[in-house]
Amino acid sequence: MIHRLQRGIVPAKPHTVFEVDGVIAYEHCFTRRGFEGAYTIMYHRKPPHWVKREDLLGPHPGLASASWDGAVRRRHFRTGEVGEPGSPFHARRLLMGNKDIGIWVTRADRDDEVLVANGDADEMTFVFKGSGRVECPLGVLPFTAGDYVYVPRALPHRWRLDGPSSLLVLEARSWIDLPKQFRNHVGQLTMDAPYSHRDFREPSWPDGGPEKLDAPRTLIMQRHGDLTAMELVNDPFDVVGWDGQVWPFAFPIRAYQPKTGLVHLPPTTHITFAGGGFVVCSFVPRLVDFHKQAIPCPYPHSSVDCDEVIFYVDGNFTSRNGVSPGSITLHPIGVPHGPHPGRYEASIGSSRTDELAVMVDTFSALLPTDHARAVEDPGYNQSWVRGVDGGVLE
Repeated sequence: MIHRLQRGIVPAKPHTVFEVDGVIAYEHCFTRRGFEGAYTIMYHRKPPHWVKREDLLGPHPGLASASWDGAVRRRHFRTGEVGEPGSPFHARRLLMGNKDIGIWVTRADRDDEVLVANGDADEMTFVFKGSGRVECPLGVLPFTAGDYVYVPRALPHRWRLDGPSSLLVLEARSWIDLPKQFRNHVGQLTMDAPYSHRDFREPSWPDGGPEKLDAPRTLIMQRHGDLTAMELVNDPFDVVGWDGQVWPFAFPIRAYQPKTGLVHLPPTTHITFAGGGFVVCSFVPRLVDFHKQAIPCPYPHSSVDCDEVIFYVDGNFTSRNGVSPGSITLHPIGVPHGPHPGRYEASIGSSRTDELAVMVDTFSALLPTDHARAVEDPGYNQSWVRGVDGGVLE
């Protein structure tokens, strides 16, 4: 929901007779917050809502029991070992979640074979590895490694891959959008926001419109975690035009414009997206603090209202030992956390950092699933007092 777009052909005024090739088009309003939020209006050649049959498939195969196991500890999960490869939608596995957000990972090695739509959540997917495109009734959205890819709640789509891909999927069960502090009173991004309108990649309009994409007629809809397969009567991509402000987008993490201060700035300066009950932050290569006695490494802190999740992407992680690209750490509410031994002191005098990571802070506790527990590093919570040889540091 960045700004208004128009693709294809649309009538001069909504909710009026609009004929295409001598036949009336079907207006399809795709709205948020009932009819009071952002919206997009599509124009289909044939009715988009006719269904031949529906079959309940049961729970999403990536769901797993999420529970409190009684232990308060900082945790490290090796996500490269999660699940088996498959299609982007069906191969995803839920690692942790709460009422506001689910955090999933996917090792995908094939296209989505059918159309999918998440009726439970907006989806913000970070592409850790791979490239391809997302196809939907609004057009084609290319993506590559390092992109955030946003797909609005309940929008039919499918992921098409150029090759094997690894994805971090943030299932925004509340909502997700740009933070309101980065907008002016007319909705434009402010000039001191960490990105501009030009940084967001829009869906392109294929030659002949989306109906040339030969979309499947099977749509799998997720609702309350269960999947329903619907056989559609008409091509859901037979859109001749649309306009509005609800559309999928891609944002490259390296386009984020970090701020630098005299001394170390808090993580709130890295906020990229916001949802109900959580924020998403981007750590990108940047110049660090320039006070002559600054300590660039993050200070130990207790965030007594937030769970902190970091997905490590690339580079030298300033405050951490023992994590690698693809690692996820979870530092729970109230537990002090900070740099590993030696990292705090070693950062003094440095001029820049080259780390690349995605952080999610939630204001309700996250519950790990069995998928996460199966790939947990059991020694992580003690790693601050144990050297590489396992001995206790004095």
